[in-house]
Amino acid sequence: MSYGILVDTTKCTSCEECVMACAAEHQIDPQRAIKEKAINKDGLSAYRLSNIATISPGHFARKSCMHCLEPSCVSACLVGGITKSPEGPVIYDPEKCIGCRYCMIACPFHIPRYEWDKNTPLMVKCDMCFERISQGNIPACVDACPNGALKFGDRDTLLKEANSKIQNQPDLYLNHIWGEKEFGGTSVIYVSDVELSALGWPKTNPKSIPSLTEPLVHITPFIGMTVAVGLLGINWTIKRRMKLAAQNTPDKQVFNNEENSDD
Repeated sequence: MSYGILVDTTKCTSCEECVMACAAEHQIDPQRAIKEKAINKDGLSAYRLSNIATISPGHFARKSCMHCLEPSCVSACLVGGITKSPEGPVIYDPEKCIGCRYCMIACPFHIPRYEWDKNTPLMVKCDMCFERISQGNIPACVDACPNGALKFGDRDTLLKEANSKIQNQPDLYLNHIWGEKEFGGTSVIYVSDVELSALGWPKTNPKSIPSLTEPLVHITPFIGMTVAVGLLGINWTIKRRMKLAAQNTPDKQVFNNEENSDD
């Protein structure tokens, strides 16, 4: 079973109970999480892993990691610090993270955030409460939502429910399930009565992009070695020239002194 979350934007009231529950679950100061919304344009940061975005007047939607089925962040990570779990969530290991920020560049939704205020900053993002799922519980955000805007379960079952919503209420929902196919599909899917481009969803259904990031990642070590060898060569050449110049300088001074003595 691959888990997912179905987001029904028609039921979201922007109460942000899910945001506060996420902060509590990840031991983030709730006051810090509140302040981060005003600081960051999209409301996300290392201290605010999810946000309720205003799509249009009176329309809101939760924004967080989409947990792609073929995550570009996973293919971009040089050290295997981010992995796609069989259960669905895209999780990361801070013990492996080197803070290179490749995942931030690769993510089509611009979700991963950086701990800018730390001496040894790492990447941070929503992990769909993987530990809670492993213990048989549901994600904190889903558990906290008072309006049923979030539903956790098997992704295939959630897709069927999303289709049923659209078919039974065509006057309410747009005929589209965001996350069903975009970028190869995501574990977090949406049904809505308005377009969701404000969340970063494209108007077309682009395929997954690991094929674009993996070749670059694979050659990165070789590029690094080439640059390092080149720098070592330049350093050796400069030092060699400086050494030769130092050896020639005393002889030139003696020659000049002898000329002055003859005069």
